[in-house]
Amino acid sequence: MADPKGFLTHERETAKTRPVEERVKDWNEVYQPGSLLPIISKQASRCMDCGIPFCHNGCPLGNLIPEWNDYAYRGDWSEASERLHATNNFPEFTGRLCPAPCEAACVLGINQQPVTIKNVEVSIIDKAWDNGDVTPQPPERLSGKTVAVIGSGPAGLAAAQQLTRAGHTVAVYERADRIGGLLRYGIPEFKMEKRHINRRIEQMRAEGTKFRTEVEIGRDIDAKKLRKRYDAVVIAAGATTSRDLPVPGRDLKGIHFAMEYLPLANKVQEGDLTVAPITAEGKHVVVIGGGDTGADCVGTAHRQGAASVTQLEIMPRPGEERNANQPWPTFPMLYKVTSAHEEGGERVYSVSTTHFEGDEDGNVQWLHLAEVEFVDGKLEQKPGTERKIPAQLVTLAMGFTGTDQQNGLVEQFGLELDARGNVARDADFATNVPGVFVAGDAGRGQSLIVWAIAEGRSAARGVDRFLTGASALPAPIRPTDRALAV
Repeated sequence: MADPKGFLTHERETAKTRPVEERVKDWNEVYQPGSLLPIISKQASRCMDCGIPFCHNGCPLGNLIPEWNDYAYRGDWSEASERLHATNNFPEFTGRLCPAPCEAACVLGINQQPVTIKNVEVSIIDKAWDNGDVTPQPPERLSGKTVAVIGSGPAGLAAAQQLTRAGHTVAVYERADRIGGLLRYGIPEFKMEKRHINRRIEQMRAEGTKFRTEVEIGRDIDAKKLRKRYDAVVIAAGATTSRDLPVPGRDLKGIHFAMEYLPLANKVQEGDLTVAPITAEGKHVVVIGGGDTGADCVGTAHRQGAASVTQLEIMPRPGEERNANQPWPTFPMLYKVTSAHEEGGERVYSVSTTHFEGDEDGNVQWLHLAEVEFVDGKLEQKPGTERKIPAQLVTLAMGFTGTDQQNGLVEQFGLELDARGNVARDADFATNVPGVFVAGDAGRGQSLIVWAIAEGRSAARGVDRFLTGASALPAPIRPTDRALAV
């Protein structure tokens, strides 16, 4: 363990962010460079040798958290990186983007603030890159088997890296112009700079993984032909069908899905565009949806110079402490202030959009809403609470309803879907089509990045067993598994 008295002598301390007035003027990550290392040893020392590390079960990857906390406390960054990579292919992604269900399950969190697991994780991997400890791991021999991976988000990349290291020849197909999926075009630069993706891609190329961009399976290549070309296929295409808002005025100009709005801002940062075609500059912006994607829209609008930003959420405001029906070690629904919220704007809870109002040119100008409340377990509108707010740009960030079925991939493969519209799979992540597997949001539905990586790793084991009859690859989860924190 780390310092046996660390949790008694040190308070929780997290990474420091740059001043708001500074960071809203650029797209760099919000954290102060170098602010973590001076405090990480003390923070890692708070890991308390609790006997039963519930953080393991809170994490879908089963990360060996007490072990790498101990190495970080002692400054042994190479060993810390080795233990971190034992269960997680891309800790620099999870260390920046995961909501840290492991911290919700931390035993110290029963009566104190939990260990800053996420901050320790990202410090270890950043130090590992700086020290040259992250190197390509090509296979010793090739199996002669070929695998196609559809989608280059965290699930697809994790599956591809595991299968490549197992000796199979892997090609990743991505319909966008760059590799990364939603990591590339759904996550703003201020949350994770894309250089982190780029260097992982280079590592994977050096290991032997092939990448094919701007190729959409189902449209550019028939899925059945792809299946004949490869010995196995992994579908990791995500759950990209955005939930819509069918209210009067939805067809007005200026109302967009979050995944129409956010990628354009990222393309500006990539140098593809000078100005985003959809921009918040000078506009009253309304974001519908109170989750992380909504917060990404808020932070993006701030950086684009919005006149005002309002975020709407249909559910009541969560509490700031656990309530009785969300006891430790479950993942509690708490009121969360992200870096984007620190930068300004208004958050309005328990409201529902009734309709939009536009000008004579068909541009949205107003959003009409009403307060809602639970009555007999159902949300109902409160009479006399209707009002309108200015809205010249509206982003819909209300989640996703399933995998994309418009491109022909599901139909061409002949895939069965579950009751929620996701691709059905068995305990080995295999679909009803022999040799075709599914991982991540395409099979699970919209979820966390840590689940995506865990599913990609587990699906890779299923593919390896299908191709060779056995597998030495780890399998952290099955499709039916539910971590304590989710």
